Amino acid sequence: MSAASPSPPAGTAPAPAGSLLAAAGLRKTYGRTTALDGADFSIHAGEVVAVMGPSGSGKSTLLHCLAGVVRPDSGTLTYQGTPLGDLSDQRLSALRRTEFGFVFQFGRLVPELTCAENVALPLRLNGVRRRTAEAAATAWLERLEVDDVHDKRPGEVSGGQGQRVAVARALVTGARVVFADEPTGALDSLNGERVMELLTESARAAGTAVVLVTHENRVAAYSDREVVVRDGRCRDMERYV
Repeated sequence: MSAASPSPPAGTAPAPAGSLLAAAGLRKTYGRTTALDGADFSIHAGEVVAVMGPSGSGKSTLLHCLAGVVRPDSGTLTYQGTPLGDLSDQRLSALRRTEFGFVFQFGRLVPELTCAENVALPLRLNGVRRRTAEAAATAWLERLEVDDVHDKRPGEVSGGQGQRVAVARALVTGARVVFADEPTGALDSLNGERVMELLTESARAAGTAVVLVTHENRVAAYSDREVVVRDGRCRDMERYV
């Protein structure tokens, strides 16, 4: 890792002061398709930012770049002041296990494990002892109001319960940033709203930032501000109020 962060490319915005995670001038293409075309983004600790936009606008690509899952073709991306482009794949993988949490549209729980084991899994992968990991998992299931599914497998619980388990799994490591990609997309409105309440309340209480990708205004309403992605560029709506 270099001692000093490189200067952003000409024409890109510097990261706002105090940003936990920031991107400037991100560009990403897949063949002849441009997914991101100079996207800027920033988020502070404890902040919930909704990333909105039509299908194909680049919002999922932005999330994947921010999470270190996909490397952008150009631009700068920093986490706590460290350029992610300087990190090896191994270091990025370790960062995703310890500092980042993920909630997907369909949960992606391991079907062979109980709900408690699913929540404890990230801790176990990080070398935490079983008893300690299981105690933390139990505490988070209680906080997310699904302690009654502790010993059930994902196929034995409802969609809403499964998403709460997924939220618990994302937060159990003490993640600094949670990436939530359409977390209520497979739920009815009642379950979706409860999942969003629990996710945002728990994240804010823990000082965890949430990058929330959604196309639903009712979901975005739980955020502190909205960023609209269109044609691979970001527009922070707070600046246009």
